[in-house]
Amino acid sequence: MFLLKFASSSYIFSFEFVSRINSIIFGTMGITRVFDILDLHKKTYYKEDLLCGKVSLTEGQRAKVWKKYSSNDFIDQSNWISYGLLALGLKENDKVAIVSNNRPEWIFADYGCQQINCVTVPVFPTASNHDLKFILNHSEAKAVFISDKAIYAKMVSMEAEIPTVKNIICFDTIEGVMHIDEFIELGKKNAAPDKVEAIKKTVTPEHLLTILYTSGTTGTPKGVMLSHRNLCANVLSCQHFAPISSSWKALSFLPLNHVYERMLITLYLFKGVSVYFAEGFETIGDNLKEIQPQIFVSVPRLIERVYEKICTTGEKLTGFKRRLFDWSIKIAEQYELNGANGTVYELKRKIADKLVYSKWRNAVGGNLVCMASGGAALNPKLERIFLCANIIVLQGYGLTETCVVVSVNRFGKEGIRIGTVGELLDGVQVKIAEEDGEILVKGPSVMMGYYKNPEATSEAIDKDGWFHTGDVGMFVENKFLKITDRKKEIFKTNAGKYIAPLAIENKLKECRYIEQCMVIGENQKFASAILVPNFSNFKEYCKGNNIEWKGNDEMAKSEDLKKLINDHVKAMNKTLAPYEQLKRCEILNKEWGIETGELTPKLSLKRKIIKEKYSAEMNKIFEVAGGD
Repeated sequence: MFLLKFASSSYIFSFEFVSRINSIIFGTMGITRVFDILDLHKKTYYKEDLLCGKVSLTEGQRAKVWKKYSSNDFIDQSNWISYGLLALGLKENDKVAIVSNNRPEWIFADYGCQQINCVTVPVFPTASNHDLKFILNHSEAKAVFISDKAIYAKMVSMEAEIPTVKNIICFDTIEGVMHIDEFIELGKKNAAPDKVEAIKKTVTPEHLLTILYTSGTTGTPKGVMLSHRNLCANVLSCQHFAPISSSWKALSFLPLNHVYERMLITLYLFKGVSVYFAEGFETIGDNLKEIQPQIFVSVPRLIERVYEKICTTGEKLTGFKRRLFDWSIKIAEQYELNGANGTVYELKRKIADKLVYSKWRNAVGGNLVCMASGGAALNPKLERIFLCANIIVLQGYGLTETCVVVSVNRFGKEGIRIGTVGELLDGVQVKIAEEDGEILVKGPSVMMGYYKNPEATSEAIDKDGWFHTGDVGMFVENKFLKITDRKKEIFKTNAGKYIAPLAIENKLKECRYIEQCMVIGENQKFASAILVPNFSNFKEYCKGNNIEWKGNDEMAKSEDLKKLINDHVKAMNKTLAPYEQLKRCEILNKEWGIETGELTPKLSLKRKIIKEKYSAEMNKIFEVAGGD
């Protein structure tokens, strides 16, 4: 046991030691402004495929190819955009919105703005007209980079209502709109390197870098102000959570307008990692096999879908192969860290790895070293299964207001605790409020405040400088942070019992016939849930049991589906306290989505919106006189 601990500790030490020595040798020990990363690519790194996106060679062509931008392209494109913005008359502290899908041009626009001290305002490309108009007006954006015709149509529809917007630059070709190539030419013709360098010298770490409008689960979006210092502090503190190397490739698919992906992309560029932007959520599987990345970041819902696909594939097997698959799942569900299950278990695990788990790793590219999970709580069952299969999932925790990462599990045997969000980052302080268990945070990555909203800022950050996260948590082993629920989401039944819905929702989603769910019951006699079926998995079930498929609306009422879900709920209820047990769950017939308003861009539930949309279904659950 002593030898195992010693070997593990020395591995972590040597990894961090070598990383830091490399940083010193190659001059990447620190950055103070985000655009300092451009200098790293002048002096330290050179990548032919630094930023890569898929494009069609001809208009209308379905098959796409990777267009790769080098380190030099990154520098040149950023400079030309800086010159172009100055030529348009933009000045320091002017706001520039970016409303686009993930692509290299997004990054060029961002760094082009940074160098002349313009503040970027990223917006989710499918934002509603109402939210887009609010953000553009509230930020007083002077220019907007957009990706496509759909976004331009929104801009045109509100043109008279967004008076500050004077210039629109589009990444795709739209007749009558300045294309990014035209804008680059404008920059080249008006090159002003001395002026840009002079502005860069005046930018301090405390300068405002970006305003990120939280989609939030309730109310009007709030503009989170983040400085260069905020983002740089988080990047520098996160650089050792995995053995990240400049030889690595990363796949990017979470929205860049969200701080989670934005920080990780900044970290990749800081470490010289090649970034490949996925075409969309539907192509992630193909892109993983094509790129074979060493790292990507995800949210729990996407990890759940990967597992569902694994299970669906396994259930199609027959005979010995099916028994082998089922056995491998049981082995994975029993996994404990650091060989705690003993030699016999580890032998079984090696057999399962050779015959089954290796195929799972091939499905995510075959070269994956680790993936980060954040944005919501990951079901510990899934975390355990993937760790057993040597698909290293590093769960972390943070908020937009903390420039994302507060804590994260680390690569290496002693760095992970299942069911937690890891150890705190260097320089970050956390205390748990005695009265209600709320997590309070201090540190260099905590936001400057909410833009034009001092009242909300003073509510979020108290007089002693502690940011109130709204999350409830505790420490495991006095160092691993564990999130138990969201403070505003905990509710009380009319019997005075508190229900923490998050853990129950995770248990519900262990049923492969449940896609989405929300636990309800505030001020009611019992807890219940509204459920969205996994129609794809149920369709497979129907096919295998000779049940005619009659469409989602009709099949949501199916007695077979009700039985499958109710059997899972009954089994789950046995693991819950009596007051937590669910009764009379209602099955819905439509999936919740970002575009339809029920989910945030990071796929979290907008509970207030869901309650409003499905008030009739919820009333139906609780309307029976006498309750139960």
